Amino acid sequence: MTTRSDSGTQRRSATPTDADLAQLLGLDAATADFADVRARLAAVAAAPAGVGAGAARRALVAPGLAEAPGDLAALEHALDSRLAAEAEAVAAAVADGKARSAERLALVRAEMARQDLAGFLVPLADEHQSEYVPPSAQRLAWLTGFTGSAGMAVVLAEEAAIFVDGRYTLAVRDQVQVGLFVPHHSADAPAGPWAAARLGPGARLGFDPWLHTRSGLASLRSAVERVGAQLVAVDRNPVDVAWANRPAPPLSPVIVQPLARAGEAAVDKCQRLGTTLGAEGIDAALLTAPDSIAWLLNVRGADVPCNPLPLSFALLHKSGHVDWFVDPRKTGPDVRGHLGNLVTLHAPDSLPAALDALGAAKARVRLDQATAAVALADRLEAAGASVSHGADPCALPKATKNAVELAGIRDAHARDGVALARFLAWLARTAPAGGLDELTVSDRLESFRAAHPWYRGGSFDTISGAGPNGAIVHYRATPATNRVLAPGSLYLVDSGAQYADGTTDVTRTLAIGPPSAEHRDRFTRVLKGHIALARARFPRGTTGSQLDVLARLSLWEAGLDYDHGTGHGVGHFLCVHEGPHRISKIANSVALEPGMVVSNEPGYYRTGAYGIRIENLVAVIDGPAIPGGERPMLAFESLTLAPIDRTLINPALLSPAEILWLDTYHARVLRTLRPWLEGEDLAWLVAATAGIGG
Repeated sequence: MTTRSDSGTQRRSATPTDADLAQLLGLDAATADFADVRARLAAVAAAPAGVGAGAARRALVAPGLAEAPGDLAALEHALDSRLAAEAEAVAAAVADGKARSAERLALVRAEMARQDLAGFLVPLADEHQSEYVPPSAQRLAWLTGFTGSAGMAVVLAEEAAIFVDGRYTLAVRDQVQVGLFVPHHSADAPAGPWAAARLGPGARLGFDPWLHTRSGLASLRSAVERVGAQLVAVDRNPVDVAWANRPAPPLSPVIVQPLARAGEAAVDKCQRLGTTLGAEGIDAALLTAPDSIAWLLNVRGADVPCNPLPLSFALLHKSGHVDWFVDPRKTGPDVRGHLGNLVTLHAPDSLPAALDALGAAKARVRLDQATAAVALADRLEAAGASVSHGADPCALPKATKNAVELAGIRDAHARDGVALARFLAWLARTAPAGGLDELTVSDRLESFRAAHPWYRGGSFDTISGAGPNGAIVHYRATPATNRVLAPGSLYLVDSGAQYADGTTDVTRTLAIGPPSAEHRDRFTRVLKGHIALARARFPRGTTGSQLDVLARLSLWEAGLDYDHGTGHGVGHFLCVHEGPHRISKIANSVALEPGMVVSNEPGYYRTGAYGIRIENLVAVIDGPAIPGGERPMLAFESLTLAPIDRTLINPALLSPAEILWLDTYHARVLRTLRPWLEGEDLAWLVAATAGIGG
C-alpha cells in the first residue's frame, strides 16, 4: 500500500491492492476470509456512500476492524480508498449505455436467440418494484442510456423501442440512440399494441418474473395473446447474461429509528396489523416493499440512493411475528437487540423455502399485486398457498402519520426552510453578476442543507433547470447539459432532503433578472392553482383525484395544462414518493385522511423556453368548523417554508382571498425562520416575504 519516492520518503498509493489490504488485516489474500472481504467491498461500494457513513461502511467490510493487527488509521484510509475505487467501477459498469447500445443490444439479442425468444422486456425495476433501484438493477440504463425513474424497453430481433411517461418524453430523446430504441409515450402508444403488431402466432415474448407484477403485465399479456403470441417467464434474464461486470447487490448498515421519532413501537405495529390480518382470515402477509418493512420494524438503511431503507422481504404473520429476509451482514447487535423476539432474521435466499412452507400449510397469504413480483405469486400458488390479493397492510398506516411523526416532519421543514432561505438569499446576491450555472447552484443548495447534523442526504436527485432545461419535467443537470442562469430567464429548482426526523420536497421558480409579461402571467396562473388547492376544504371520503381540477382551473381558462400529477404522498424519513394516496387526473380510490402528507405542485412548461412549478408539501388535517356547515371538513396545512418569488407575480390576476393567503403564508415563513437568520440573509427574507396586499 505504500511506495517509496526517489527521495526515499514513503507515500500512500491512491488505491490499495488486495495484497495491501490483506497485509493490514493480517490475512492471506488467497484465503476464503479475504475472498469474503473482497465480496463485502464490492457490495458496500454498490450502495450509496451516505452522509457520515464512513465508519459504518468500513465496519461492514471488516467487522473486526478494531482488532486488526495493523495500523488502524492506515487500514481505515486503505478501506476508504479502495471503496472509492470500487464505487467508480460500479458507476462505470452502468455507464455509457447510449454510446455502447449497439454492442450491448447485440449481446442481448444473441442470448434471446439462444432462449428462443422473439422479444424481451427490459423494465426499470428491481425485485421490489422500487422507484430507486441499485446499480445491479439498472438494466435499462446499461442497455439504452435512459436514466429516468420509470420506463421500459421492448427488444425484438430486428427492432427495439423504449416507453416512457409524460415526464420523460423530452429527456429520453437526449439519452438514448433513437435509431436503436424508438421512444414512445407509454400512455399514448403503450408497449402491448406495439409489440403485438410485430409478433406473429407462437412468438415468445420473454420477461423476468422478478421484475414485473401481474397487474403490470395484464394489458401487455392481453395484447400479445390476441395475435397468438406468448408472454413467457424466463429463468435467465438475457440482460444479466450479457452484462459481464454487473455490480453486486448493495450492502449498507441497518439503523434503528428510535421510538422518540417513530411514535409507535415496532411490536405494537406488528401486533396491530397482525390482528387485522387474522380478522380478515389471512394467515400472513408477504411484504415486498422495502419502505413498508422499514416503517413496520422502525429501521432505516441506505441500500439505494435517496430512500433511506434496506432492501428486504418480510412475512408478517397474524400472530404479529415477523420473518425478515435481509442480508445478515446489515444487522448489527443494536438492531438485533431492538428487534428482540419480535423478528426472526433469515438470509434472503431462504425466502423461497419459506413460501413453500406456507404452501404446504395451505396458508392464506396477502399479496399486493401492485408491488409483488410475478415470481412470488407463482411460487406461493405452485406450493399450494391461497393468495389473497389486496393492498399492502402497511401502506395506509404508514401514509397516515402519527402525532410524533408529524411533529418531526414540521421540525424538518423548519430546518429545511432555514437552509432554503440562506440559499435563496445567496442566489439573489450572486446571480445578477452572472456566471452561475445549474450544477454550481445545485451544489451550493446542498451545502446549505448539509450544514445541519441531522441531514442524511437528498430525498431525490435535484432538478436544477435554467431556461429551456426547466421545461424538462424530470431534468437532471450533467456537465454536457449544464446551462448558465442567464438574465431574463427563469430558473426552476426542485429539491428535497432527508433528515433524521422527516423528508422534504420543494420547488421554487425564480426570475433571473426582470421577468417578461408572459413569465408573470404563467407563473401567476400556476400560483392561483397552488393557492386553490392549499385553501381547499373537503369532506372525509374525498380523494386526491377529486381535488386535482382545483390546481388546473386557472391554466385551463387560458388553454394551458401540465402533464404530470399535482401531488404525491411523502414518507417520514422514507420515500419521497409514497402511496397509496395522490392528487392527479388519474382516478385514485384512496381517500385523503388526517396525517397524510402530499405535495401540491402545479406547473406549466413551454418546451424549449422555460418551466414553472411551485411546490409545497402539505399535511391533511381536520379543518376549522365552517359556520352553518353540516359536515366536518378536512383541510391542508402547508409544511414547506420558503418564499415564493414575488417578482413573478401579477397581483392583478389574484383575488383578494388569494392575496390574503399568500401574505399570510409569507408572514408565517418570516415568523418561523427569522430567529435562525441574521445579517444579509435576514434582510433578504424580510423583503422576500413582504405583503402584496397593500
